[in-house]
Amino acid sequence: MQRVPVETTDSSYDVVIDSGGLERAAEYIRPIVSDRRLFIIADEGAWRHQHARLLKGLGSLHSTHLSYPGGEGRKRLDEVERLCDRMFAAGADRSACVLAFGGGIAGDVGGFVAAVYMRGVDLIQVPTTLLAQVDAAVGGKTGVNLTEGKNLVGAFHQPRLVLMDPLTLSTLPDREYRAGLFEVVKHGIIRSRSLFDLMTNASERILARDPVLLEKIIAESVAIKAEVVRRDEKEGGLRRILNFGHTLGHALEAQTGYRRLLHGEAVGYGMIAAAYLAESLDMLSGEECESLERTVSAYGPIPALDGVSAHNLVARIGGDKKTIGGRVHFVLPTAIGKVEVVRDPNRNLVTEAARKALSAAFVSTPSPQPVASP
Repeated sequence: MQRVPVETTDSSYDVVIDSGGLERAAEYIRPIVSDRRLFIIADEGAWRHQHARLLKGLGSLHSTHLSYPGGEGRKRLDEVERLCDRMFAAGADRSACVLAFGGGIAGDVGGFVAAVYMRGVDLIQVPTTLLAQVDAAVGGKTGVNLTEGKNLVGAFHQPRLVLMDPLTLSTLPDREYRAGLFEVVKHGIIRSRSLFDLMTNASERILARDPVLLEKIIAESVAIKAEVVRRDEKEGGLRRILNFGHTLGHALEAQTGYRRLLHGEAVGYGMIAAAYLAESLDMLSGEECESLERTVSAYGPIPALDGVSAHNLVARIGGDKKTIGGRVHFVLPTAIGKVEVVRDPNRNLVTEAARKALSAAFVSTPSPQPVASP
C-alpha cells in the first residue's frame, strides 16, 4: 500500500494505492464519513464488474447506489440534474458524501454533482480504470461536455480521499487499458525522463499488466500530478502542462462525435501531433521527436481516422478551454521530461502537424466500432 499526499491551497488529502483496497474500503472511508450517508455514482461497467467487492469493503457504512450509464455522450448537464434529483429524492442533505466509482467520466460527473449539490458536498473518488487512476481522479477537476467541446462546464472540487485498487484493472478491456497507458507516457514526457524510459524499455511487461510495474507507474504518475496540482491548483500556469496532447486531442474527440475514440487514444494522437509541431518550430530535436513517437506508438494502435480533416480539427481548437482571449495555447515538448506552453503557433504549421499525425504509424487502418452511443 502506498499513500501519496496531495496538498492544495485550501485542502489536503491522500491518494491511497492498495491492491485489494476495495475489500478494505471502510478502513479508509469511515474516518471521513463516520455515520453520514454515501451516495455511490457508478458507471454501469464498473458496477457490473466490481460492485460486490466495493459493497463488501464498505461493510456497514450506509450507502445508496445511483447508476450512471457512462459514455461521453451522456456526460451532460441533464445527467447531472437527473442525479441531483435522485439524490434529493433519496434524502440527501448537506451532510451527504458522493462516492464516484468507475472510469474518468464517472469521476468527472460524480465530482461535478458533489461540487454543485446543495452548493457542495464531500467527495470520495474510487477510480477503476487506469486512465482515471493516473489522471482524472486526482486534482479536483470535474465537469461535463457541451456540444461544442469537452468539459466546458465544470468546477474545481477536491476530493477528501482517492482510493485506487490496481486489482480493478484485471477486468479492464485491453483497449481501455492501453488508453490509460497513453496518459502515463504523457506524465513521463512532461515531467520525468525516468518514467518515460521505463515506459519505453518495459512496454511488453507493462502491456502484460505486470503487477509490480503497474503499481509503480500508477504511483509515479500520481506523484507527478500531485506535485503539479500543489503548485498550481486551478490551472493558472504550471498546471497547463498536464494538457499536453489535449488541445488537438479534444478537437479530435469532438470531430468524431465522442464515439470513435477513447480519451486516452485521442491524447495519444495529440501528443504525436504536438511533437511534430514542436519539431517544426525547432523546439524539439528530430531524435527526441522520433523517440516520443516510437514510445507512444508502442501502446497503440488507435482507431482509424479516415474522414477526419486536419483543417477541421484546427478550426475546432478555437472553442477549447485552452483558448484564452482568442489565443490558442499549446503545450509542446522541448525534450523528454520538459515542456513549454506556446501561444498562437503558426496556424499552417499546426495544420501540417495535425495532418501528419492523422497518418502516423500507430493509427490503425480499418474503421472501428463506436465506443459508445450518445
